Amino acid sequence: MYADITIKAHCHHPAEVESILLQHNAEYKGLDAQKDTFYGVDYGKLKLRQGTIENVLIHYNRIWAGEAKQTEVMMYLKNPGSATIEAVCGGLEVISELRKLRKFYFIDNVKFHIDQVEGHGQFFEIEAIDLDGSVGTKTLKQQCSYYKELLQIDDEDLVHDSYIDL
Repeated sequence: MYADITIKAHCHHPAEVESILLQHNAEYKGLDAQKDTFYGVDYGKLKLRQGTIENVLIHYNRIWAGEAKQTEVMMYLKNPGSATIEAVCGGLEVISELRKLRKFYFIDNVKFHIDQVEGHGQFFEIEAIDLDGSVGTKTLKQQCSYYKELLQIDDEDLVHDSYIDL
């Protein structure tokens, strides 16, 4: 199980955001066409992400922690096979599907997304990740706050909902 802190916001000037990231030596990982399928579960969210770069099956719960969300991840499977998907999701109700184009950037343990979400517009995410518990929630929050300020994200642009809840 790993944890992350995430800030999501409307992105009015994606080219400016990309320029700032590149000026700070962010590593561009690519453009991913993604389809997210969400299944009905009793706790949190169960999502199957199918993309050209990211393919994951993830069960998680997000909790508000100030201006960011703290994510508790119960299951994270990279590149799940059809048998695994059937074993975990088979018989569950599909509650929503979402399509987006996502650009990925990384600086150390912080992942940045610039998303074009079908039917909803452009968004930006800062995701500070602690894979093994060595970074700590306090540092993750500090990283998110630092990048929120660096990227000039205004509080009124923050998005408190998941894309499927918009």
